[in-house]
Amino acid sequence: MIVCERKPLPAILENLAGRRQAVIAGCSECVTVCHAGGEKEVALLRDLLLLARPDLELSTIVLTRQCDGEFLEALDSLAGEADCLISMACGVGAQFLAERYPRTWVFPAVDTRFGGGARQPGVWEERCGFCGDCVLHLTGGICPIIRCSKSLLNGPCGGSQQGKCEIDQAIECAWQKIHDRLEGLGRLDLLDVVLPPKDWSRARDGGPRKLVREDVAL
Repeated sequence: MIVCERKPLPAILENLAGRRQAVIAGCSECVTVCHAGGEKEVALLRDLLLLARPDLELSTIVLTRQCDGEFLEALDSLAGEADCLISMACGVGAQFLAERYPRTWVFPAVDTRFGGGARQPGVWEERCGFCGDCVLHLTGGICPIIRCSKSLLNGPCGGSQQGKCEIDQAIECAWQKIHDRLEGLGRLDLLDVVLPPKDWSRARDGGPRKLVREDVAL
């Protein structure tokens, strides 16, 4: 999922300077799971903003998804009356709002951090760099792009010592983990596969990406 966290209140208030009517728009997907922009977080931000700016006219809504145009219609009437939309979705959701309401100021109330998962309640870890060319089938299900601090594709660097990363001793060496995982699976032979240079054009370096499923697209 996309992991986000709410921006500091002063930063949100700064973006509200000069605004009088605003809508806080939450999302029922990723930001709800990571407690950044669901119903509870929308209500909390509303209360905090009204304490700081009692002159504000605030409305709230939690959309099914902000990253899907078919669910934005529910916001149309509220958006038409506001001079500002505060998105509590990820950066994708905020951009979808800005695209739908070109004459309305839209700004994010959260910072989009990474794609990851929950390790325990309140703790999320990055797991995927969205590189567009997955190699997990060769690395035992452990991503070297994200979990290696240097994104190395063909084994550990010289700074790895006793299974720890030289960048931070609290970080486990991804390639040590890959080795141990493949050893347990009886597939150490995969370490002999030399991976070619990464085709970064399939990642963000190739420009904004688009995926079209012709079996689904209208």
